[in-house]
Amino acid sequence: MLTSTKGIVIHHFKYSENSVIAKIYTQKYGLQSYILNGVRNKKAKNKAVYLQPLSLVEISANHKGKKGLQRVKTIELDFPFNEIPFDIGKSSLAFFLSEILYKSIKEEEANDYLFEFLYNSIKVLDIADSGYANFHLLFLANLSKHLGFYPQKPVSIISSKLYFDLQEGCFVNLQPFHNAFVGPPISLLIFDVFGTSFDTMDSLKITQKQRKVLLSTLLNYYSLHLSNFDNLKTLDILEEVLN
Repeated sequence: MLTSTKGIVIHHFKYSENSVIAKIYTQKYGLQSYILNGVRNKKAKNKAVYLQPLSLVEISANHKGKKGLQRVKTIELDFPFNEIPFDIGKSSLAFFLSEILYKSIKEEEANDYLFEFLYNSIKVLDIADSGYANFHLLFLANLSKHLGFYPQKPVSIISSKLYFDLQEGCFVNLQPFHNAFVGPPISLLIFDVFGTSFDTMDSLKITQKQRKVLLSTLLNYYSLHLSNFDNLKTLDILEEVLN
């Protein structure tokens, strides 16, 4: 049946000389694989530019069941980017975050809360005038809530004795008995990241060196709670651009 849905482009690869297969996280059907015939042809109506990382699109396709390849009839930009494709910092973040989503989202069911979070977050990245150097940290922190391992927080905080227990997924005031944790002062910065919204991301005072440590900590946290979450190809590029 031919139906339309909004979607977020996560990944695509060449399928034939003029066609691609795209992984798109959709509002109505969750994560789906679509074949787009002739998209690499210069005269094609379905342009490859629509398949840039994190592109927000509207697709019309014949959805036959929830699994397997779906065939796209039309694809259009639902929210044309003004800056992400043209700003090297934002485009590097888009490539990095699309790889994060490719490795972390597996569900083939609709999830309105996750879709809304992703869709609105990507729009924030595109329209942000400045102060988006910490965007990926906040994105990873908030995404963990939708993936099911957002850390628990203690009733009271002793900043000088705060530990982030990566294995158990919680902040505690006593050092864990295992090695999968970070202690003060990095744990306090991580705590602040988890408590900051995109609206106030300018308020985070993090140095370049601290940002690198925080990203490494968050990625370690993800790898402990997700299977096959390693060997990120875009990490080195992102760090080089941000530095």
